[in-house]
Amino acid sequence: MVFSWTAPVSARQYRRVSLLFALLACWFSGVPALAATIERVEVKQDRIVVHFDEQVIGASAFVLAGPNRLALDLAGATPGGRSNAGGVANAVRQGTHGSDGARLVFDLSRPVVITEGNFATDGRELTLELRSVDDARFARAVSGGRMRFLPPFGATAIPRRKYEVTIAVPKPSRKLKLPVVYGDDDSRPLVVIDAGHGGIDPGAIAPTDQLREKDVTLRIAKAIRDELLRSGRVRVALTREDDRFLVLQERYGIARKLKANLFISIHCDSVGSGMASGASVYTLSEVASDKESARLAARENKADIIGGIDLGGTTTDISSILIDLTQRETMNSSASFARLLGREAQPLIPMKANFHRMASLMVLKAPDMPSILFETGYLSNPVDAAFIDSSDGRKRIAQSVRRAVEVHFARRLAAAE
Repeated sequence: MVFSWTAPVSARQYRRVSLLFALLACWFSGVPALAATIERVEVKQDRIVVHFDEQVIGASAFVLAGPNRLALDLAGATPGGRSNAGGVANAVRQGTHGSDGARLVFDLSRPVVITEGNFATDGRELTLELRSVDDARFARAVSGGRMRFLPPFGATAIPRRKYEVTIAVPKPSRKLKLPVVYGDDDSRPLVVIDAGHGGIDPGAIAPTDQLREKDVTLRIAKAIRDELLRSGRVRVALTREDDRFLVLQERYGIARKLKANLFISIHCDSVGSGMASGASVYTLSEVASDKESARLAARENKADIIGGIDLGGTTTDISSILIDLTQRETMNSSASFARLLGREAQPLIPMKANFHRMASLMVLKAPDMPSILFETGYLSNPVDAAFIDSSDGRKRIAQSVRRAVEVHFARRLAAAE
């Protein structure tokens, strides 16, 4: 069928057609045509709740000292509404941030850190859980950088949902089957590579060619395994070598049972809109470690929590201190490896300028094993997707990891002598 204009197109008609196409593009993409507006901000003693009239794209928060403040950046939002001081904040200020965002600044009445941040299911409400800390802990949080929060995937589509599919998540196996360890020399350090997602969990899906994250990460994990084995300097194990589902605790649980020296979880990033690109490396955030230390210390069976030490006969306070000290050393080692991986990867693969990030990710919460999550690129970006799922891309990613691993263990060996 051929369409043609029957009369010359006027400037007004052109503008109307352009506006129609713009509105249709926003409708079909599921992205709001206009930015969300901050409706109100509730400040309490132990939390901050921000309400919006539409879903925002995402948020990030960080704390500042001198004077003590908490800053909250909101992508896809505009200032507005009321924000009364009270609770943990002596004052609240709103302003624009960049071309399409808003910033909230809270003048703190006492030092606090964010322990958790969650969006409501419709993406129109963000709650930050807070905890009071001493000055030393607050100073560490200042140097720890941002915590990032994303609304639930597909939240804009919730009002139009016609059906849903529910799949029961299998329980962790009581008798966890350990994978094959590649490499003959038991004196060599062990690196466990975790291919993200799998089985009933496909992970992100590329919009163009339907690439599934679970398949891409498995191919990358195997390429890293082969590259590390060729170096002859480490042993390697994969948490999964086929399309199977593992709960998050099983993933780092496998590595801990194998007494791994390093844990690397492989993932691919994705965003609902835009052309975000580049790889990033995540390590556990400061505030997340505190919560995990408390949870571990509260377990009834405290045996073999840190390096084979049985904490069963210790009090909760002593257990918390021991776990905390161990985890801080682990976090420092994880962060060091993350920076090292970023440095070695930059000449080989596209990396974000601020590639090292911190987050409260379950897969990183082993208290006694350096762990990172490597987001190798964006499946939502066709250029990134084509690269990370190509043989050349996998080779470059594997080379980046191999170089970083070699330097990491060489440094640890030198420090031990």
